[in-house]
Amino acid sequence: MRKKSVFRSEEMALCQLFLQSDTAYSCVAALGEIGLVQFRDLNSEINAFQRKFVDEIRRCEEMERKLNYLEKEIKKDSIPIYDKDENPKAPLPRQMVDLEATFEKLENELREVNKNAEALERSFLELTEIKHILHKTQIFFDEAEGFKPRQKIAKRDKQTLTSRGDENVTLLGDEAFKTEGQAIKLGFVAGVVLRERLSGFERMLWRVCHGNVLLRQAEIVNPLQDPSSGDKVFKNVFILFFQGDRLKSRVKKICEGFHATLYPCPESPTDRREMAMGVITRIEDLNTVMKQTQNHRHRVLVAVAKNIKNWSIKVRKIKAIYHTLNFFNLDVTQKCLIGECWVPVGDLEEIQSTLKQTTDQSGSNVPGILNQIETQEKPPTYNPTNKFTHGFQVLIDSYGVALYREINPNPYTIITFPFLFGVMFGDIGHGLIMVLFASWMVIYEKKIAKRKSLGEIAKIFFGGRYVILLMGLFSCHAGLIYNDIFSKSINIFGSYWKPNYTASEISTLLRNNKEIQLNPSTAYFWQYPYPFGIDPIWQVSRNKIYVHNSFKMKLSIIFGVAHMLFGLSLSFINFRFFKKKINIIFEFIPQILFFCVLFLYMVVLMFIKWIKYKATDDANEVAVSPRCAPYILITFINMMLFKDDGRVKAVECTESFYKGQYSIQIVFIAISVCCIPILLLGIPIYKTIQLRKLKKLKAKQLNDNDINNVENAVNGHEDGVEDEEKNYDPEHLPIGELFIHQTIHTIEFILGTISHTASYLRLWALSLAHAQLSEVLWTMVISKTIRTMGYAFFFIFGAWALLTISILVVMEGLSAFLHTLRLHWVEFQSKFYIGGGVLFRPLDFKKLIEESSDSDVKRKEPKKVLDK
Repeated sequence: MRKKSVFRSEEMALCQLFLQSDTAYSCVAALGEIGLVQFRDLNSEINAFQRKFVDEIRRCEEMERKLNYLEKEIKKDSIPIYDKDENPKAPLPRQMVDLEATFEKLENELREVNKNAEALERSFLELTEIKHILHKTQIFFDEAEGFKPRQKIAKRDKQTLTSRGDENVTLLGDEAFKTEGQAIKLGFVAGVVLRERLSGFERMLWRVCHGNVLLRQAEIVNPLQDPSSGDKVFKNVFILFFQGDRLKSRVKKICEGFHATLYPCPESPTDRREMAMGVITRIEDLNTVMKQTQNHRHRVLVAVAKNIKNWSIKVRKIKAIYHTLNFFNLDVTQKCLIGECWVPVGDLEEIQSTLKQTTDQSGSNVPGILNQIETQEKPPTYNPTNKFTHGFQVLIDSYGVALYREINPNPYTIITFPFLFGVMFGDIGHGLIMVLFASWMVIYEKKIAKRKSLGEIAKIFFGGRYVILLMGLFSCHAGLIYNDIFSKSINIFGSYWKPNYTASEISTLLRNNKEIQLNPSTAYFWQYPYPFGIDPIWQVSRNKIYVHNSFKMKLSIIFGVAHMLFGLSLSFINFRFFKKKINIIFEFIPQILFFCVLFLYMVVLMFIKWIKYKATDDANEVAVSPRCAPYILITFINMMLFKDDGRVKAVECTESFYKGQYSIQIVFIAISVCCIPILLLGIPIYKTIQLRKLKKLKAKQLNDNDINNVENAVNGHEDGVEDEEKNYDPEHLPIGELFIHQTIHTIEFILGTISHTASYLRLWALSLAHAQLSEVLWTMVISKTIRTMGYAFFFIFGAWALLTISILVVMEGLSAFLHTLRLHWVEFQSKFYIGGGVLFRPLDFKKLIEESSDSDVKRKEPKKVLDK
């Protein structure tokens, strides 16, 4: 395995690939397994439906449809799909026929089983409804028969009926209706209707039949399964009594309109009992058949579940291969496929070896031919990554893909990104929470990666697990420097401050409610500072925020200037690599001088102040005492205004940091002013002069070699190296646009150095805000309740932990992450990074399968929500 480049993208080559028609499929399949070749579409002008392998792609899509149907049936029965974590090779074209036959057989078998199961379920539903109808109607009839004796109504007189209030009586045995001594024959129908339609069904019967129909209904307690949809539905049994064929016709039409199912019901009780016994027997037989059908379906789906994952991978590989073969051109003899592809130069040997090995396995005597060809096109950008560097590379590519062979910020971002995040987020406790969470994802990354049910947010966190891990570690590092853990300090070495008061003086000060002050001139133990970080005594000091403000503000400026200076240095590496001497002279040198004489000088003044001025207030050293130290911000402003420090000082104090400061600052301002016209006019004037020389040479009809040399000089080329940003036409060079572009670039840099330096103050602001929020949460939730709540402190601690994780770790961490991302995208990468390249997208089966799996999950998730 060759050593991959990490500092800039891989060198790419455009190659022409010749493959025999018989071995083209196998060669493309082998190249897809190694994932190092990006094929170009040579048939972009041809319609997708007119290409050579469109029929094979349609066959693959049909196989995908069948596999989706099988997968749907498997999930319907809640059968787990076995993932053997295998990567099967792409089947040969002749094996594609076997796969099609297998899928066709399984689909037909399942559809036949489903059709039979649906028919059985429909018959089972009908028999179940008939059983309930026979049972409920028998209850209706029994209730009515218990209402009067079974004798004919002619044997009882009308007076007796009237005394009982039975003027309208239904005789169930004879279905006769007695009114004023006359017996009337009644008809009836029985059936079932959905429970939610019953009220409308009853109202419609009343309105259409004018109250001449008697409705009796009862609920079916247990829900019934609809064979079509598989949903559980609730139904009611009803029986309707009416007189005459006209009412019968109306009743049936109403039942049909409300999708009520009517079933035959015998008039005789004996016939009903016999029919009920037959229905129960048929239901038992159907249960046996349905169980056997379900068992057969289950066995088929279990066998499919063991192989469907591998089948899906094979079909996707086949489809990708034929889709790639459509990029090739056929030669005149129709025996060879010709294609073009981008490949990394360092991997040419591996690709050629793969082609040779594949053709040998196929039994062909003519191996695939890979020829490197010259081109003026811009190659794609290929930055190899691993699971550790991938997360950082994604952050960079989100801003813009690097130009071909442009320096890659990834190796530097791996350190600077979590470091600046830690400066803003510095807390040992909160950083440790992030470390534990990221460590869990790193340790169990194989198990988590296999889960297909991860949500979008969970995938983002998992993809950036190493980024989160480093951010947590650097947060712990910054927390150690700040001596901050959940807004508290750790007293590791013991405070190096000691009181400079006697016991009697301390008691007097406390009795008079006066503050005790520690004088740095006499309070330091052994006159040494705290070994590492900030002394824990500052945690209980009332002026803690002022000290931390000054410390973190200066620190943010120092880190910001160093970060931007490093970005400018990387631009020099870019110019040198592309051999752009003109850009180094007229762009890099003025920029670095302008930046150093102003902002790096301000950082140097900070270190001079820290070194020169002491914390003691010795009468013999008044000039280096704290009250004589000049303000850096005032000094910088006066430097820009050509003024001395106008602050009133004691007689013993010096007015500057060092001798000759005013003169040196005037020189620095002069240098910075001189850099502006060089940045503004240097490159345009140089290219204008070179253009005039070119025109004179053409006028004198010099030889082509001299003209080519001048053309290279005009366009910023040295030694024939091509400019990757833009190829200017020497005869029609847009000088006006060049001046406008350079003016915008100069204004952006000059104003950007000021705004970008101020932008790094967010390191100070967010660090201070995070520390204050942590302290407020501890004070309001823990400190005020620890002495009063007793056993309830357990719940108070739970609330504090919940708020800490949700607000201080998640929300504050996300805020610090976004600010860090902004500092890298705008303040750092803008100094050297153009980001106008095209990403290298090779034929890689591994990535193809991962992207397909993610798209399948996204496509099925909305359906789950709708189903719920």
